[in-house]
Amino acid sequence: MSRLPPDDPFNRALTDRVHPADWVKPVPRGKYDLVVIGAGTAGLVTAAGAAGLGAKVALVERHLMGGDCLNYGCVPSKAIIRASRVAATVRGAGEFGVSVVERTPTSVPPGPGGPGYGSTGHEVSVDFAQVMQRMRRLRVGISVHDSAERFRSLGVDVYFGQARFVDGGAAVQVADQKLHFKKAAICTGARAFVPPIPGLADAGALTNETLFSLTACPKRFAVIGGGPIGCEMAQCFARLGARVTQYEPSGRLLGKDDPEASALLLPVFRREGLDVRLNTRVESVTRSGSETTIVSRSGTEERHDPFDAVLVATGRAPNVEGLDLEAAGVAYDKHGVTVDDRLRTTHPRIYAAGDICSRFKFTHAADFMARIVIQNALFWGRAKASRLIIPWCTYTSPEVAHVGLLPSDAEREGIAIDTFTQPLDTVDRAILDSETEGFVKVHIQRGTDRIVGATIVAPHAGEMISEVTLAMRNGIGLKGLAATIHPYPTQADALRKIGDQYNKTRLTPWTKTLLKWLISLGR
Repeated sequence: MSRLPPDDPFNRALTDRVHPADWVKPVPRGKYDLVVIGAGTAGLVTAAGAAGLGAKVALVERHLMGGDCLNYGCVPSKAIIRASRVAATVRGAGEFGVSVVERTPTSVPPGPGGPGYGSTGHEVSVDFAQVMQRMRRLRVGISVHDSAERFRSLGVDVYFGQARFVDGGAAVQVADQKLHFKKAAICTGARAFVPPIPGLADAGALTNETLFSLTACPKRFAVIGGGPIGCEMAQCFARLGARVTQYEPSGRLLGKDDPEASALLLPVFRREGLDVRLNTRVESVTRSGSETTIVSRSGTEERHDPFDAVLVATGRAPNVEGLDLEAAGVAYDKHGVTVDDRLRTTHPRIYAAGDICSRFKFTHAADFMARIVIQNALFWGRAKASRLIIPWCTYTSPEVAHVGLLPSDAEREGIAIDTFTQPLDTVDRAILDSETEGFVKVHIQRGTDRIVGATIVAPHAGEMISEVTLAMRNGIGLKGLAATIHPYPTQADALRKIGDQYNKTRLTPWTKTLLKWLISLGR
C-alpha cells in the first residue's frame, strides 16, 4: 500500500492507521449480519453503529479508511482554508488600527501579551510548506477515529482489498476470501469527475485527491469549475499567494445556491485579486515541461493562458467500478447506485448510503443516511431518506449556507412562499466586526410561519444555519425564532430579527385597531 505524498512522518503515521501494511486479515466468522463496502463516512458510521448494536459486521476498504473526508476532502481543505483566513485577517488588520510589523529585540518593551512591536508595517509572508505540514499533522491526529485498529476494537472485521459481489449477490469476494452476508451496504462514495476536455487527462491536472499533496504554492493557479470545491480552493490559494484564474461556463458561481448569494460572492473574489471568468468554457489543455496552457473561449474571444498548476473541480463521479453490480442485480447509472426512499437497492438484501447514491454529497448527509441503513437493513425499519433535512455550506469568506427549498424549488413544487431578508449591514455585531457583506434569508409557507428553506451568507454561516435546521426539524416557525433570546451582540441575532419581521406582518390594520381599543380600556 503506497502512502500519500509527501513521504513524511505525518503521512506515514496516517497510512499506518487507515491502511496498515502489516494488517492481518480476519478469518470470516460464518455469515455476517452486515457486510459494508467502503470505509468513508457512510461505511464507517454504518459499520460502527451496527456493531455497537450487536450485529456481526465486516467492513471492506480498497484504499484508505476515512475516505475522501479524512484524506482528500473536508479535513485537509478546512485546515488550509483556516490558514488562508488568518493570512487575509493579517492583511486587513490595518482597518482595525493594528499594524503587522517585524519583531526586533530592540522594539517596544514586552507587555503582558508578549514581545513588543515597532510601528512600521511589514508585508505578510505565507510559508506554504508550513501550512501544508500543519494540515498533515492535524489530519493524522483526527485519523485515529477512522483507523483500522479502532474498528477492530469495536468488533468489526476489517478487510482491505477490492470487493465484488458473487453468488448472485449473496456474498462478497475480497481477494481469496468470500464473505457471506444476510445484508450488505454499498458505501463506496464518489471521486472527482474529470470532464472530456481535450488534453486535460494528459496534462497532469490536480483533483481533490492530489491537491493536498502539494508542498509549494503554484504561482499561477487555474481552477476549472465554479462550484463549492472550486470556489473554496480558488479563494484559499489566492490568499496563500497564488495568482488564481477561475473558469466557469455558466453565468454565476455556486449555481445550486441562491442567486443573490452568488452575486454577493463574485465582487468579493475579484476584490481579493481572483480573475473569475464566467460564461467561459475551457476548450483544451496542453502541457509543455512544467507549464500548462489553457485555451478558453468566451463568446467569440479565445484566450491562451499559461499556468503552473490546474485544479479540476467540476463535480463528482460514483465509485461503481469493480463491484460487479450487474452480477448482483444492483441497478446503477452515471449518478450512482439506484435506491428507493429506504435506501434499498434493486437487490432486496443490499442497501446503499452516502455519495454513491445521494445527490447530497456531504459528509453529514452520508452520516445520517448510514443511520437509516442500520434501521432498515437490520431492524425492519421504515425510515425514509426523504425525511432528512440536510443543510450545506460552502466555506468561502463569507460562507454560503443553505437548507430546505430555494424559491425556484418552491415554484417547481407549487408551494407559495413569503421571503424575509435581514442584511448583515443592519446587524450590530456584523458592523462592529466589519463583516457586513452578507444576509440571512428565510422562506416560509405562505399563510403560516412554517420555515421551508433558508440561505445565510455570513462569516460563520455554517454555524448559523443549524439553528434554522433545528427549527425546521422540530416544527418551530418564525414566531418561535422571534421569541428565542439571542445573546447581544451576535451575528446570529439576525435570525431573531427575521422573526420580528414576520411578527410585524401580523399587525394588520384591523389588529392595530383592536390593540388600540384594548389599550384604551386600561386607561
